[in-house]
Amino acid sequence: MSKKLLSLLLAFAMVLTFSVGALAEGETAPVASSPLLGQNYSGKVVILHTNDVHGAITGYAKIAALKAELEAQGAYVLLMDGGDYIQGTTSVSISKGQTAVALMSLAGYDVCALGNHEFDYGYANLTAILKAAKFKIVAANVNYNGTAAFDGHVIFTATDGTKIGVFGLDTPETSTKANPAMIKGITFAARDDMFKAAQQEVDTLKGSGCKLVVCLGHLGVDDESTGNRSIDLLAKVTGIDLFIDGHSHTVIDGMNNTYHTYRPGGTMLVSTGTAFQNIGMVVYDGSTLTSSLIPVTDDMTADETVKARADAIIAEIKAEYGTIFAKTTVELNGSKAPGNRTEETNLGDLVTDAMLWKIGQQNLSADVAIMNGGGIRATIKAGDITKNDINTVLPFGNTLCLVQVTGDELLSALEASTFSTPTAVGGFPQVAGIIFTVNTAVLFAQGTQYPGSTYYAPAKIGRVTIQSINGRIFDRNATYTVATNNFLAAGGDTYYVFSASPFIYDLGMPLDEVVMEYITTVLGGTVGGKYTKPAGRITVLTAPVIPTEPATPTTPVTPAIPTTTTYTVVKGDSLWKIAKKYYGSGAMYTKIVKANKNLLKNPDLIYSGWVLTIPQ
Repeated sequence: MSKKLLSLLLAFAMVLTFSVGALAEGETAPVASSPLLGQNYSGKVVILHTNDVHGAITGYAKIAALKAELEAQGAYVLLMDGGDYIQGTTSVSISKGQTAVALMSLAGYDVCALGNHEFDYGYANLTAILKAAKFKIVAANVNYNGTAAFDGHVIFTATDGTKIGVFGLDTPETSTKANPAMIKGITFAARDDMFKAAQQEVDTLKGSGCKLVVCLGHLGVDDESTGNRSIDLLAKVTGIDLFIDGHSHTVIDGMNNTYHTYRPGGTMLVSTGTAFQNIGMVVYDGSTLTSSLIPVTDDMTADETVKARADAIIAEIKAEYGTIFAKTTVELNGSKAPGNRTEETNLGDLVTDAMLWKIGQQNLSADVAIMNGGGIRATIKAGDITKNDINTVLPFGNTLCLVQVTGDELLSALEASTFSTPTAVGGFPQVAGIIFTVNTAVLFAQGTQYPGSTYYAPAKIGRVTIQSINGRIFDRNATYTVATNNFLAAGGDTYYVFSASPFIYDLGMPLDEVVMEYITTVLGGTVGGKYTKPAGRITVLTAPVIPTEPATPTTPVTPAIPTTTTYTVVKGDSLWKIAKKYYGSGAMYTKIVKANKNLLKNPDLIYSGWVLTIPQ
């Protein structure tokens, strides 16, 4: 961290003792679209909420102004966040979350949950930066060495005496979505244990006289989180009045959504999306809840004090990281899905190529490079590239590592990390030095659960087939050296087998610096050419691999029968193509398979140079 940025953080500490400024006399209310604004809120409770802000710090000034406006209209306002605020853009990630905590305190947040990304820089860092927080932290299912790591709940009392109880939950996926090596001793109660903890919190808060019970739950509704989602919990736990969700970046309007129907006396489920797409607003009149999503726009009124602090951070980052060092002639795909969590991307190719290259620069060698798709966080548009762009793509400070595994272990890791493909999963591998296929027509065979993880080992290998490694035939019994990041080397995401390796070597080189050096040194400062599109390292089959024989053509086809009884496979061939091209229909498909023993296991995996026997 630069001295200037450190000085800026110290300046924050001085201004945090001041209250958030209300709107000046004659100043207009925030420009926002919501039927709930501009009313008399005397005697009512208003909850403003956000989630998954991920460093979109310009929004804090706007929500601070909105809070002040509602308070001026007579409301008792609570400002809450559902987690994932200390990581995302360089505005917060460079300081490892200190700037986020400072801005949220200045904006007037009252209570926040923890998301998985709050643990990205380690438990020690989290507890250190939260010492400066002016808001409460709640996390009922997070333990450290067997005891509660944080308060499970907090109770607020409105001006009319109404008690509002708020408890927090963090996704159990944090155990492997944060670096396991940096959160040793931390456990996250999952599924039944989490449901039990939630019900205990509800009962405690109700027993304490709380008329309104709110859960700040960073759980989400993604399919890959099935079993630990907010909607799974709400099917088991009773008594929650309002569930403010996060994690999946989903926009959920509490009054009208497909996830959980709200009825008076039941639970309302809400979520604002990500990066201040919306500000959530829920009004409680003593018996019922009413909700609204307020889109955040550039012309919304902003609190001047908070805005000045955010602008200073942005200016500091721009001065230090805004220098253009390269350019790209193509857009580098940093999307989640479809993208880095579902398929090979050109940005994934770039990152993993850089990893392999850097290993070679250190007079070391690696056979394969693997980067988890969930670790690639942003798209780079065609045009200039700054250090800030690369830091935003790779914000975690992960370092380059080497891990040795057997062919069987490598295959197992790839099978586990594509268990839900084509549904997105953070562990989906972006790779270099390897060509493999995922057959999504084959169901993942779930084996035993990895220790301390929400993911499972494969009971058998059925979805993934490795065609080659560095141009050589894959050998399940061989030992391969994998270039990866320290997160995966520690068993993060679906890569538990890496953590069990007898050889793990952390080179200590930040991945963002490795990628920047590769772009300038190897690519001459311009990304393009071979990165115009994905290189074809990963094939995702989304239909059955055994074709059905088509109907006999109405027009007879004169077959071009080879003069010999063999055929040499060339690049781009498939068995179906060979049968169709040389024999006029797919009728020869099965005959060719039966005549070649090496095709019996998987007829659709043939290699250039193979000589096939062709029945006459």
